[in-house]
Amino acid sequence: MLFSSYWLDTSEPFVSSSPDVRGGSCDVVVVGGGITGSAAALALAKKGARVMVCEAGTVGQAASGRNGGMCNNGFAQDYASLSQHIGTELANRLYLAFDAGVDTVERLVREESIDCDFVRRGKLKLAAKPEHYDKLARSQALLAASVDPDTRLVTKAELRDEIGSDRYHGGLIFEKSAGMHVGRYVRGLAKAAQARGAHILERTPVLGLQRQSRGYVVRTPRGEIRTPQVLLASGISQVGPFGWIRRRIVPVGAFIIVTEPLPQELLDRLLPTRRMATDTKNFVNFFRVTPDNRMLFGGRARFATSNPRSDEKSGMILRRQMAAVFPELASVRIDYCWGGMVDMTANRLPRAGERDGVYYSMGYSGHGTHMATLMGTLMAEIMDGRADLNPWKDFDWPAIPGHFGKPWFLPFVGAWYRLKDALQ
Repeated sequence: MLFSSYWLDTSEPFVSSSPDVRGGSCDVVVVGGGITGSAAALALAKKGARVMVCEAGTVGQAASGRNGGMCNNGFAQDYASLSQHIGTELANRLYLAFDAGVDTVERLVREESIDCDFVRRGKLKLAAKPEHYDKLARSQALLAASVDPDTRLVTKAELRDEIGSDRYHGGLIFEKSAGMHVGRYVRGLAKAAQARGAHILERTPVLGLQRQSRGYVVRTPRGEIRTPQVLLASGISQVGPFGWIRRRIVPVGAFIIVTEPLPQELLDRLLPTRRMATDTKNFVNFFRVTPDNRMLFGGRARFATSNPRSDEKSGMILRRQMAAVFPELASVRIDYCWGGMVDMTANRLPRAGERDGVYYSMGYSGHGTHMATLMGTLMAEIMDGRADLNPWKDFDWPAIPGHFGKPWFLPFVGAWYRLKDALQ
């Protein structure tokens, strides 16, 4: 078993052709070489901007290459509850932004000829308890009436057509959702941006950011860069002088295992439609079939940060959970086990905007593949004066009380969510 991301292990590494930056200048410095940063670099370069991307590690090595490879439209939260909280009009506008994110991924894959197995299979949200199905039904009725007629309910009696498991009590299908090989996708975006003239600098963390009369001096180990504009696309990175961001994002571990390649007939019994699947628990599980016929099974497993020991412990939990959902997989070989960090905001909605002249987009809260693509693309326009295009422009972003970057409270949150899952 390899303790590394299946997506990164089965895609060609990005090869940078960028020169040294000593004494360099550009129009925009993008901090972070994941999906947001690479999509922004591509969009900015298409507009003729001179772009430098500073990536502390390698392209896609963080959250962008360590997720489930799902482009799932719809909210992480219950639509009925969110629309009641923020109003139907705003909820629908944000919902359509998630739709636009999936559309943007599909467009870029086509335009840039990125070979990443993008396919719209749809998402199946599974009711972990009978009362959860009632909640899904209320949301679906509202969705169908106001914003997404391409959703439909699946009763428990009908569920066998979707999943070879008796564990769930019905589900809700989102037809617009998609899956892809996210390692090849993020590296393909970076390659496309580089082909348009963007300089992507791997192993180049931003160590300092000094504001001057005509912009900023960005300090890196490779030298200083002068630029009039900076975009933070760094997510939960602990590198650099970005304490303001870290007080507003909670890094939450998400863990994944991937099996050996499985027989076609077995997968046809377990997930005949090949949809992306997720359940309604607070300690969520999600699963899908990879392009080479493996089962990918993930979830929170534990409210903990990702490190080698934590990943191993979480992998053992996920194996037991996978066997509970799919008993036929109890004895299959596990080839990959890894963890990653999700950049969660307090209300699980992204944030994007500008503060003291520095632009930012992050906090995707588990919907990063398509929202990072959309927001990276939109930030090129927003930085060019089109702030009206920002779906999140009306949201404030207060600091999380008691949080200064290290999530000391995660074990307590985990205990609370375990209790909620037991009681609900």
